[in-house]
Amino acid sequence: MRRYMRVLVLCMVLAFFSALYVCSHLSSLGTFESVAVVGDLAFSRSASLQSDVGKIARQWPETRGPGDLQDYRHGAGDTGSSSAPPPPPQRGRGREEPMHLAVVACGDRQEETLTMLKSAMLLSARPASFHIFAEEQLHQGFRDQLDSWPSMYRSKFNYTIYPITFPGENQEEWKKLFKPCASQRLFLPILLKEVDSLIYVDTDILFLRPLEDVWALLSRFNSTQLAAMSPEHEEPRIAWYNRFARHPFYGTTGVNSGVMLMNLTRIRAAHFKNDMTSVGLRWGELLVPLYHKYKQNITWGDQDLINIVFHYNPENLYVFPCHWNFRPDHCIYGSNCDAAKQAGVFILHGNRGVFHDSRQPAFRAIYDAIKKMSLANEPPQRSPSWGGFLFGRTWL
Repeated sequence: MRRYMRVLVLCMVLAFFSALYVCSHLSSLGTFESVAVVGDLAFSRSASLQSDVGKIARQWPETRGPGDLQDYRHGAGDTGSSSAPPPPPQRGRGREEPMHLAVVACGDRQEETLTMLKSAMLLSARPASFHIFAEEQLHQGFRDQLDSWPSMYRSKFNYTIYPITFPGENQEEWKKLFKPCASQRLFLPILLKEVDSLIYVDTDILFLRPLEDVWALLSRFNSTQLAAMSPEHEEPRIAWYNRFARHPFYGTTGVNSGVMLMNLTRIRAAHFKNDMTSVGLRWGELLVPLYHKYKQNITWGDQDLINIVFHYNPENLYVFPCHWNFRPDHCIYGSNCDAAKQAGVFILHGNRGVFHDSRQPAFRAIYDAIKKMSLANEPPQRSPSWGGFLFGRTWL
């Protein structure tokens, strides 16, 4: 017991001085510089590349949403309600297709979502399409904020806002499953019929690598893989699924769906093995009966359903390392994300509300720095030494 108490006291002391270090740097630097220090991002103030990016008006064919949904589409450079698609970027040979990023925002998650989208654009040069599923009362706020971004950023993305939509008679039940509206992600392959692949993220995500680096993970899929996630835990002794779950789950410790890459074309075409029928079911046929079978046994809502699906179809899942979805669990119980120690954190996931309280001061400091950063400043560039992050190289 004394040994554990000594470890606890040591951790508290380290956390205090870590917070003191972060806060001292944030108070002595401007917002732009504070992001660079806290994240060890090595941002360059040179704007040679970014000036080119900001001057080129980019447009690409608009990705259509589901035909039966009322949505709002805005191309890069739009300042009003025009739905005209932005011009394509001229890079090398042909047109560069946009990366697709999807998020679901309900309740008080608008500010968190906008901060996530800001982090996605800070270092990315390739065009992107944002698919924002949100409650009706949030739509105007998203349009006002995104349309107000400076052209150096606004020229790099278009966006579509969709209403929250669930199938059939269980709409309210789906909406309340775990987090507000989070189960909407289960229906992205059905709703976004014209999109081939996308990155789905929770609202409490910060990108510390360019979005195109995350997008590149899709190219690592083999011929059977159609989705990618990180493990829920690295250390089985402290993992949740293998100790407490009352339903099947993927692998040894399950997977976390807060960052999820999807090849929607493959998902729509696949027949998934399951424990309800002797034949495979398509994605749209699988979700509702799966929910009804396990709804009394699931704790983490749609993530549990995703784990059940890939328990029976492990060949369909690509598992990426934990530094692409770094969460408080990776440092609360000691350092247990080896990939982050070696290469730094690439995506920061502030689940359990740590972006908004004092339990993880470094998580909150980084979130606050990006949230407060003025986009009127010169855009950052990554240096050749990019990739380190204080969790991986300094603190752990």
